[in-house]
Amino acid sequence: MSSQVNIQGLRIGGGAPVRIESMLKAPLTNLEGCISQCERLLAAGCEMARVALPDAGLGQNLNKLIQGTALRLMADIHFDPDIAIAAMINGCKSVRINPGNMSTYKLAEMIKAAKDYDVVIRIGANGGSLGNFHMQKANGDRALALFYAVEEQAEILINNNFSENIILSAKSSNVPETIRANSLISKKYNYPMHIGITEAGFGTEGIVKGAVGIGNMLSQGIGDTLRVSLTDEPEEEVRAGYAILNALGLREHGVNIISCPTCGRRRLDVKELLKVIEPLINEIPEGAIKNFAVMGCEVNGPREAKHADFGIAGTPNGVVVFKKGEIIGTFSIEELPEIVRKQCEVRS
Repeated sequence: MSSQVNIQGLRIGGGAPVRIESMLKAPLTNLEGCISQCERLLAAGCEMARVALPDAGLGQNLNKLIQGTALRLMADIHFDPDIAIAAMINGCKSVRINPGNMSTYKLAEMIKAAKDYDVVIRIGANGGSLGNFHMQKANGDRALALFYAVEEQAEILINNNFSENIILSAKSSNVPETIRANSLISKKYNYPMHIGITEAGFGTEGIVKGAVGIGNMLSQGIGDTLRVSLTDEPEEEVRAGYAILNALGLREHGVNIISCPTCGRRRLDVKELLKVIEPLINEIPEGAIKNFAVMGCEVNGPREAKHADFGIAGTPNGVVVFKKGEIIGTFSIEELPEIVRKQCEVRS
């Protein structure tokens, strides 16, 4: 079990639940857009989001954003320690620095500010910004070079008597490379770890890359907070993150949809039915229904999905509705929305 850090009441590591993160995709110059994204992320269940801070002059906007949302924010800093200090002065309780591009100028001053303001520092090494020194030291082994990059920056913090409020992270767009780098880090350090596959892409390919890499690391006990990096809206990253944790049994969030892939036995169009009732499923109160099944026929219905809290299966004349294996009755498809509202406590 790793050590634990606390960011405005959000415990990370040390036995706390694996946290779901994302990143704001609107620039800080668009304060209204940033606040809107924060609210959407909160509604999706996001627990923390990084926000790019490219210039110290945007510190006041960062402060206004912090004051304008309940979402915990982490300032994403590149190159200049002065920008990290500006984030701290303006009330940001966590910053991410990249050891591959961070100038050592004023680094000690930044560390002192982090102590003074009780700020958590995440070291975030990235495969795309590995320096020649680390690559040469690793003889071209990129996973090992990522480890060396994190190690170098971690030791700078530790040697400057900053040894508690630390999160470690090493990401690459290459899944095996990322897994191995994080395995090396976890064997040496006991700090909380943020995990993910960077630049994973979009759509199915991006989700698969993230799920394979993150799922593999979590299965090894590596990872205290995660982001599924997608070329998509940030709330889609959150939904994918929770889906990974749900699949591994690490957290329960929202409703787990069980639906058959369909075959020649199907009595209804499962995909089209899901399109109709998914908005209702999204309105089910947290904890009311954990597993919601939509099955194409009687074989996959109350039998294979009898463990579902609530289920629908196609029949020759409509659908059969069941709850925890017990059949409630048979209904027409047109009646389904009202049945779902009533049986699943959907808010009207």
